[in-house]
Amino acid sequence: MPVSDDDGLRELLSMDPIAVVGCSSTPGKPAHDVPAYLQEHGYDIIPVNPYADEILGREAYDSLADVNEDVELVDVFRPSDEVAGIVDEVLARHDDRGDVRGVWLQLGISDDDAIARAEEAGLTATQDRCMKVEHGRLLE
Repeated sequence: MPVSDDDGLRELLSMDPIAVVGCSSTPGKPAHDVPAYLQEHGYDIIPVNPYADEILGREAYDSLADVNEDVELVDVFRPSDEVAGIVDEVLARHDDRGDVRGVWLQLGISDDDAIARAEEAGLTATQDRCMKVEHGRLLE
């Protein structure tokens, strides 16, 4: 079952750096403003967007597999129908590098089967929750 209790959410919020799949270069979009908020609160944000060269002052990677830095949490801002493929990338990275510890699907994004696969692999995961809202509620 996806994490929904405050202790589990705090555990996810303790993970850093964060690769943001679907990070946007457009201010005003949640996929830009939420990572910007997290960056302002001390998180190391690694943008993943094949259509941008740089976001939030950081190099943007084309895919999670291209990220050559350690990643503890993968935050997803992509449609629910893309989650299964993203979780496949997360699990491949987890198997190869062992660095990813968690998956966060943002508000309005969910895939029960993909989240179950992530949890079966030992990752902590949640879905349909906003990191900015939960950070503000639990850590501010």
